[in-house]
Amino acid sequence: MQRYFLIIAGLFFVALGGIGVVVPGLPTTVFILMAAACFAKSCPALHHWLLESRLFGPMIYHWEKNRAIPRRARKMALLMIGTVGVFSVYLIEGFYLKLFVAVMLIIPVVILLRLRTVDEALPSVRKTTVR
Repeated sequence: MQRYFLIIAGLFFVALGGIGVVVPGLPTTVFILMAAACFAKSCPALHHWLLESRLFGPMIYHWEKNRAIPRRARKMALLMIGTVGVFSVYLIEGFYLKLFVAVMLIIPVVILLRLRTVDEALPSVRKTTVR
């Protein structure tokens, strides 16, 4: 039963990640990494399928091997958090609510800044191949 739940959750995360490729503001990296984790525990064939993907494979490979994300993914995530954060704080009324939103946005920024990037983790590995 747990295996099927993880497969369904993984497919759901792949769908969200795919939508995130074309919809600004919706993250891609986190959903694809969550899908890879679900597939790794439930269906090796689907995990292998994700690893062989030209779009998502390198990101998953570097995360699984070195706990590192691509530099471009980190830059895009920080840019989106900043853009959505400034826009949200501007639209929200009430000082304490604005303060709460601003403080809540600091948490993912700190997490992203603490993560290593692919360039820092693997300077000699080509980023386009997953073998």
